[in-house]
Amino acid sequence: MSEDQKNPSAGSHGAPAPAKSRSTKAPSTKSHSAKSRSSNGGSGSRSSNKGVITGVLSAVVILAAGGGAVAATSMVPEPSGGTTMDIRQADVPAGRALGVCPEPARLVNGTVVGTDAEFSPVSTTAASALNAVVLSNPAGTVPGSSVASLGGGMVAKIADAPTSTPTPTVGPPVLAAGVASISPVTSPAVVGADAVGNEQASLAANLSYSATDGDLRGLASTQCQPPGNDSWLLGANTAVGRTAVLNVSNASETPATVNLELYGDAGQIQAPGARGLLVAPGTTRSVNLAGLAPGESQLAVHVRSTGGPVAATIQQSVLRGIAPGGVEYLSPGAGPSNQQVMSGVDIQDPAGVKALGAKSGFADAVPALQLAVPGSTDAVVQVSLYGANGERKIPNGGVVTVKGGTVATLNLDGVPAGSYTVRASSDVSFLASSRITRGVKAEDATDFAWSPSSARLGSQHLVAIPREGQRFLSLGVPEGRGTVSYAPVTADGKVGKAVDVDMSGGTTSMIELPEKSGGSVVAGYVVSASGDPVYGALVLGKQGRTDVSVVAIQDAAAGLQKVPVSVGY
Repeated sequence: MSEDQKNPSAGSHGAPAPAKSRSTKAPSTKSHSAKSRSSNGGSGSRSSNKGVITGVLSAVVILAAGGGAVAATSMVPEPSGGTTMDIRQADVPAGRALGVCPEPARLVNGTVVGTDAEFSPVSTTAASALNAVVLSNPAGTVPGSSVASLGGGMVAKIADAPTSTPTPTVGPPVLAAGVASISPVTSPAVVGADAVGNEQASLAANLSYSATDGDLRGLASTQCQPPGNDSWLLGANTAVGRTAVLNVSNASETPATVNLELYGDAGQIQAPGARGLLVAPGTTRSVNLAGLAPGESQLAVHVRSTGGPVAATIQQSVLRGIAPGGVEYLSPGAGPSNQQVMSGVDIQDPAGVKALGAKSGFADAVPALQLAVPGSTDAVVQVSLYGANGERKIPNGGVVTVKGGTVATLNLDGVPAGSYTVRASSDVSFLASSRITRGVKAEDATDFAWSPSSARLGSQHLVAIPREGQRFLSLGVPEGRGTVSYAPVTADGKVGKAVDVDMSGGTTSMIELPEKSGGSVVAGYVVSASGDPVYGALVLGKQGRTDVSVVAIQDAAAGLQKVPVSVGY
């Protein structure tokens, strides 16, 4: 019997002090404290070993016949295949920082049959303003920066390009800023700043809109956002009397092809007109979402682009009969994750809110948390609220199940009045945003805002604020303990003395921001946080009116980055 017959299967084998209350006013100067391995895996077959041995012996015979002498190691063939070099870290040069701002809110003209929206002026009292702030490097050098139209035309110079870049000295940084204010705003704009010393510039810009008459009565505000290729927007509503217009702007020199994924309470919505939307360089494409997903009271939009990066916002408005129900910009929040946190959730009188929400057409006039699950697996979401005095229980228990691929809403109409930070968590990735409402009388105008989920605050964030109206800084620490430092940036380019706030875990602090600091108008703030995770947002309003808008504090500017580069042949 042969060796192979004897071995038919032979082969390889193979994880406390209370926070400041809402009435706290931010001082301008005085600090305070609220405190490959590869394996052969087993023996080979006898026939395999026999073949190797025979080949080696044959090589010896051939070499011997030729009279040659070789080292034993030369008889074993070199391994075949490519050779991989060590992975190295390559520097990525810092590019020009950009913030893309949408145009002021405008009324939609005509029907909702098509997807492209046409606009008309909104009212005689509509006012808009763009406020931009560019921060210096630690040596006090303000980068070259400007405000331009989306098509590239100059609108305003913020700072000239520096002739030299001084090296920061040892010690505390010496910060300065470049500031610009533009009013009125008539079209989309781009705020840009050059890199300084291979560090991306830190910039922030805020677009605000307000009106006291017309169908778009209310307050809307948004931070101008850096372009990207993937973003999520929650809070859209295309039911009767609700208008949602998606504005996609391309500030690059490359055409962008945009695909939209739409999710409602019954699942993903298949809309043929949502794919292959071309956005030319230097243009904005406006899409009336009612033409793609009509009658959806809770709509999440996933915006993806190939080619040029884009900036997307949704202009959302409500009209109940002849009574205006508010206007807001819906901005992108944090991407899908197992935990989402929203600050700036300011809730008014619960009894009045509950009575208003019970009236016909006012179901969306109550505070709520909207949740979207993009995957196919259902998510059981646990929701917690943290107010000025600690955690507050949600009347319905705070647990909601959201089916995979759908959007769901958890009303917060039974929560006592106050300012809150909302934390939601699940073992399945999801998205979240919180609705804030103002007004409790059906016969009067009401307004609303949305606070998208945001990332935790880091070592330096620049926040631009409107020059007028009520401004509050909402800070939340879900657990542990955190310290927040915020310093005013004034219109004359000075950065004031920082104020420190020590916050205990499970609390939210609402700090009123002053109109001036050191005799000059405040244009923004430099916000830093340390300790356990801290989250923040701006809560904006108008004295004596129901106007409200919430702007989450966005990520800080990126510094020098490295990417792994693997070279092989």
